[in-house]
Amino acid sequence: MRRVEEVVSELGLDEELATRYGKYKAKISLHALRGRPIKGRLILVTGMTPTSHGEGKTVVSIGLAMGLGKLGKLAVACIRQPSLGPVFGIKGGGAGGGKSTLEPMQDVNLRLTGDIDAITSAHNLLAAAIDNHVFHGNALGIDPDAILWPRALDVEDRALREVRVALGEKNGTPHEGKFIITAASEVMAIICLSRDYADLKGRLGRMVVAYAKDGRPVTAADLRVVGAMGALLKEALEPNLVQTSEGTPALVHGGPFGNIAHGTCSIVSILLALQSADYAVVEAGFGSDLGAEKFVDIVTRVSGVAVDGAVVVATLRALRHHGRGGEASSAATDAPDPEAVRAGLANLAKHIENVRTLGLRPVVALNLFEGDGEEEVRAVSDFCAGEGVPFSTTSAFGEGGEGSKRLAELVVGEAGLGGACVPVYGPEDPIREKVRKVVERMYGGAGVSYTGAASAELDKITSLGYGELPVCIAKTANSLSDDPRLVGRPSGFVATVHDVELAAGAGYVIVEMGEISRMPGLPSSPAAERISLDDDGVVSGVF
Repeated sequence: MRRVEEVVSELGLDEELATRYGKYKAKISLHALRGRPIKGRLILVTGMTPTSHGEGKTVVSIGLAMGLGKLGKLAVACIRQPSLGPVFGIKGGGAGGGKSTLEPMQDVNLRLTGDIDAITSAHNLLAAAIDNHVFHGNALGIDPDAILWPRALDVEDRALREVRVALGEKNGTPHEGKFIITAASEVMAIICLSRDYADLKGRLGRMVVAYAKDGRPVTAADLRVVGAMGALLKEALEPNLVQTSEGTPALVHGGPFGNIAHGTCSIVSILLALQSADYAVVEAGFGSDLGAEKFVDIVTRVSGVAVDGAVVVATLRALRHHGRGGEASSAATDAPDPEAVRAGLANLAKHIENVRTLGLRPVVALNLFEGDGEEEVRAVSDFCAGEGVPFSTTSAFGEGGEGSKRLAELVVGEAGLGGACVPVYGPEDPIREKVRKVVERMYGGAGVSYTGAASAELDKITSLGYGELPVCIAKTANSLSDDPRLVGRPSGFVATVHDVELAAGAGYVIVEMGEISRMPGLPSSPAAERISLDDDGVVSGVF
């Protein structure tokens, strides 16, 4: 690995703007963003509808940044920070794999520079302030049964999904509560959408955390702890600089959920990359129906930057899955199946269509796995040729940047042709109209229905003056629809909205379709059981 000061210098930054965390990590001051024009192009990495295994968007994103380096381009990989929940749970680490990783890998997966700890502390400070205010006279008239703000923890713990707090005579007013994982906190979303400290404090203050007994919204600013929260978050707002396995600069900053939130890294890290390099390679969570749509409709509007090119990651494993109608398979049984791949191409076709609907030029990257068949690869290549979409296989896992060189060439060519992002809806559209447009244009649905409770909450949010906010739709990532059982390219379905929630600080309205857990549970054999620390202080088992 290169020492971090070398990476800082490569980005054209003064060493005084970097705070080193050991030899290989640094935080970059927000002062680095001042007075530096944008010179780079933004490449958004999205994907087809994934299986539960994930299709390797992080590996492809890192590999693409390294592949661009093979072409003599300076690229920066902009990646979300892994949550400890998946690291210790079913998924494992989120820093890539094989020869396409973020380094130092263990540090990236295990707390990095402590941002998530700071976000957890700030979140829980506000939760404590709410109950403390009620305990000491409740001057704001908060209804204890209408406290919206949960507690947060960066560990998967299903036992904390529903709790009752303030039990006992001297501990306050008892009320229902819950814990969410820190990645699902609105504070995490705010860190990723704030441009500077003033923006951070303004967004924190606007968060609606409860309702008063007269129905008036109570904000974090009303609790008078925004300054303290900001103090806790001061360093957490600064981007984290690391590197890839080939020494390519990487900014790992922020980790919002890809369904309940907007699912991509921080705006400040993207801006820093665009000011410092030829290309910023930015990963968005899940498929184009979630990640790419939210990036264009939320992130580009807040950041003021456009997308120059898009990569749609596909795998033969996922194509087989969709072609077989969602039939479960394992690594042992998922043998080459050209007919299933051809049938599954309908799903990829919709994601290509989605990217084009958003005004972007797609390049399809087929992420190869051991055992993939040549006939299957030809089927995808022929399909893309028929669709007029540039296509490349990528083998970054096994070959690093060299395995992504052809993909990088295609991306450079498409990004140079220009274009403009096209949002799915306008800010003036009513919320129901925004949701309808996303469902029909991005998901392929025929309409939207609302439960009585969701409809009433939406009317309430609109009456409070939040009707012009963007929508952040939370639904399953395993289907284009709101039903995870509908694989392939479903159509004619009516999506059902079960709940609506205001995220006024983040600046959007969360629209929930289906059962979306904000506190995952550990599996029967969690990854934590395979992680260890030896007597020399070496950590192993984090992948």
